[in-house]
This record gives sequence, structure tokens and C-alpha cells, in this order.
Amino acid sequence: MSSPATAPPAPSSLPRIVAASLIGTTIEWYDFFLYGSAAALVFNKLFFPDSDPLVGTLLSFLTYAVGFAARPLGALVFGHYGDRLGRKKLLVLSLVLMGGATFAIGLLPTHATVGTAAPVLLTTLRLVQGFALGGEWGGAVLLVSEHGDARRRGFWASWPQTGAPAGQLLATGVLSLLTAVLSDDAFGAWGWRIPFLLSGLLVIVGLWIRLSVDESPVFQQALAQAEVRKAAGSGEAEKLPLVSVLRHQWRDVLVAVGARMAENISYYVITAFVLVYATTSAGVSKQTALNAVLIASAVHFTIIPAWGALSDRIGRRPVYLLGAAGIGLWMFPFFSLIDTGDFGALVLAVTVGLVLHGAMYAPQAAFFSEMFATRMRYSGASIGAQFASVAAGAPAPLIATALLSDYGSSTPVALYVIAAAVLTLIAMGFAKETRNRDLAQEDVPAEEEPSGPRAADARTA
Repeated sequence: MSSPATAPPAPSSLPRIVAASLIGTTIEWYDFFLYGSAAALVFNKLFFPDSDPLVGTLLSFLTYAVGFAARPLGALVFGHYGDRLGRKKLLVLSLVLMGGATFAIGLLPTHATVGTAAPVLLTTLRLVQGFALGGEWGGAVLLVSEHGDARRRGFWASWPQTGAPAGQLLATGVLSLLTAVLSDDAFGAWGWRIPFLLSGLLVIVGLWIRLSVDESPVFQQALAQAEVRKAAGSGEAEKLPLVSVLRHQWRDVLVAVGARMAENISYYVITAFVLVYATTSAGVSKQTALNAVLIASAVHFTIIPAWGALSDRIGRRPVYLLGAAGIGLWMFPFFSLIDTGDFGALVLAVTVGLVLHGAMYAPQAAFFSEMFATRMRYSGASIGAQFASVAAGAPAPLIATALLSDYGSSTPVALYVIAAAVLTLIAMGFAKETRNRDLAQEDVPAEEEPSGPRAADARTA
């Protein structure tokens, strides 16, 4: 029989947990993506006006990439305290930090008002955004993964993943509406501030929902067992979660980093760089490009749970491999469709790209959760995910824009994404299937546990 600590939650509680994770994650990603869209559309003029348009865009994307640099630090800090204090407390803190920084961006003076202080302040707030997001993802997916049962973990854990397209949908939708009803001058003067200021209201709603959920029962059980061992004086002294995960499961961390390469790079090329490429090389208007991303993000939102459910039936690895191979094969058709300048072709290019991306992103939540032991799971999942973001998502729009500027062609950009897909395929070749793993059985000291993906097989045998 399951003990009260390990018994599955009541049927009504899991949807509530999923809703709390999804809404909070949507708000966090709305804040993060809003910056990316604004960087592509207006920040080059408002904060870097002395540069030519393409160089200004490069500088704007550089501040965009700075946010990624802070994500590993957020992963380390939030992972440490999330594995020590619990998932819920840290998720509340991440939401406050992200929302506060985004709201403050909406109040920033521009270069025309305060000169070089404007981009400095912008970069500082971007660092706060990245720090908060570095801790958000791991906690959100773990809270759901550790509440649900193994048979449908891929489906339920994929719902927080829909926060990314939902946030993209919300950010792009607000920007698209504003650019449609405001003139370019009005949008550049004050209209761009509106979506950033809206973040304050969204955070209040998110906090109200997130504070209503319970802590992960799997974490509570592991914490109670650690306290019993400590009181009995048995076992070694508990090490820092970071030390434990790098000592015992460093191979899993490397697999997670490699798995993220194609997923992260392709996403930012498809959703952020496409706004630059479509408007500068294909002659598409800003409104048209935003509308295409808006439609594709809606499809992306609906397909992620379907991919997650499929991973429950056939495994995490097959679905992930399908997405990585597919995104590599799609890159040349992707740019060819955009080059036509046709709206329907643009929608098709972005939509198919995001559907294939979803095949990697959907099972990722359950896959990363199942790779690590409970008392180091927040640290392991967050470190693997966010350190990859520095090498993958952070420079992706910057590298893609630089390649376009240097070569005047989309071919090097396509090859860049294909190379990332190859790296992910190699990493997944070293990964072990984790489907059906019982997360609640992570109740032995990390020092006594076998390491790596084979450990998961041993524990579920």
C-alpha cells in the first residue's frame, strides 16, 4: 500500500496543479518572449539609435542574449533551494522577480532621454528576467511530474511546456494588436510600453493561483526520509544538491544539455529571428510576420499535449528523435517558403517548424524529471536545461542575424540549425528510455545510488 505521503493526489487536485504551473509558466514566458519580439521590432531604434538598422538589431539581440547568461545562475540558486526547501516557494519567488523586471522595462527611459544609461538599465532588467526564468522551468515541470502517475506523466508534464507557446501567443498577440491599431510613430513613442506594463496585472493573477497549490508529495516524502536518517545518525552527511548531481549523474546532465541544442536553437530561429528575416529579406511587413507567428503558436500550443501523450505510449526517446530529425530536414523548405513573401507560405513554414519543435519540447519535461533522483532533481533538470540555453538559445538570434548579414543568404542559418539537430540526435543516442519510472521510489541517499540512465532502469526493475 502507498503511504499517505506517496499516495496519488485526488483526481481534482492534479488539474489544479497543472493549471497553476501552466498559468505561472505562461506569464513567465510572456515576459521573456515579449522582450524578444520588442528587441526585433523597436528596441534597436529606442536604445541603440546611433547604429545602422541591422547593427542596431544585432545589439538589441545581444541584450536579449544577456538574459540567457543569467539563466544558469538562476538554475543553480533555485535548484539548490528548490531541492532543500521545496518546489512551491521558489516558483512563487521566480514569478515575482520576472513580473517585476518586465513591469520595470515598461517604465524605462529611452536613449533619447538618458543616453547610454538606457541600454545599461535595459540590460540589468534583462539579467533579472533570465535569473528568474532559470529557476522557473525546473520547478514548474517537477511540481506536475511529482504529483502525477507514471502512466500519463508525459501528458500531464507537457502542459507546463505549453506555457512557452501560450506566452509567445500572448506576447505576439498583444504586439500584433498594438501595431495594427497604432501608427509606427505612436507605437515607437509609447505603445511598446503597454504590453510590459500589463505584466503587473498578470503577475497578481498568477500569484493568486500559484499560492493555492500544495507542495510536491514526492519531495515531502524524500525530505521526511532524509530527516529520519539524520535523526538516526545513519548515512553520510547530506551534500549540496549541485555537488551530488555533478558527482553521481553528470552523464545525465550532459545528455540533457545535448538534447536541448536542436530544441532551443530551432525555437528561437523560428519565432524570433524569423521576424528579422521575413521583414528585411523577404519584404514582409511586421504585421504579417507577427500574425504568422501568432497562428503557428496557437497550433504549437495544441500539439504539445498530443506529443506528450504519445511519449507515454511509445516512449520519450522515439518522439524526441522524430522532432530532432524532422527539424533538421525542415530548415531548407522553411526558408524557401518564407522567401516567397506569401502569407500562407509563411504560416506553413513557421507552423510545421513549431509542430516538429513540439515533438522535442513536449516529452522533455517528463524525460528530464525522470532522469534525476528526487533530492537533486530540481538542480539536475534546471542545470541541464539552462546551461544548454547559454550555448543554444542565447546566441541563436544573434548568430542567425550575423550569418545573414555576412553572407546575405539563409543557407548558413539553415546549416546552423541542422548542425544543432545532429548534436541532439547524438545526445539522444546515449540516452536511456525513462518512461514508467516511479519517481516516488527515490528514497535512498544519493551517495548509495547508481548513476546515469541505467540507474533509472535499475530502480524501476
